[in-house]
Amino acid sequence: MTDQNSSMSTAKQCRCSYAVGSYAPPGVSSVADQVLEESVDYIKKLQEKLEKLKHKKKCLMRVSENSATPDLKTPNISISVSGSALDVVMTTALDYQFMFARVVRMLHEEGAEVVNASFSVVDNTVFHNIHSEVNGEYGAEREAARICERLRKFVSDVD
Repeated sequence: MTDQNSSMSTAKQCRCSYAVGSYAPPGVSSVADQVLEESVDYIKKLQEKLEKLKHKKKCLMRVSENSATPDLKTPNISISVSGSALDVVMTTALDYQFMFARVVRMLHEEGAEVVNASFSVVDNTVFHNIHSEVNGEYGAEREAARICERLRKFVSDVD
């Protein structure tokens, strides 16, 4: 019987301590309530920060995409002349691949000998490299200048 009385006494004490804790004066909260409230606030702040970071990431991705592929609506051509060597470097979008063959054909029509021609594709950008030799009856540099002018005109007419 002593064990039974002892169990009942312990149960009463637990109920009483729970009841006393429930009747805390207004405005006074338990440590557990404070921790819970702080945790909820912290989680809300983290969610807000996460949303801001997601928005920032989207903005940066848009900027990155725009800067990674420069505006290639119009082709870009760079021509360098060194003695009789005429080097053409073109950067275009995939839509302008026809220009490679046309530039090679123009060089041939103007009497330049194409020594090496290649292209490579990176994402939506095509890099064309054409190395040629100019031998003209009026002098290589003069011929090269004339060819450069024709190539630049061709590229500007394409856009």
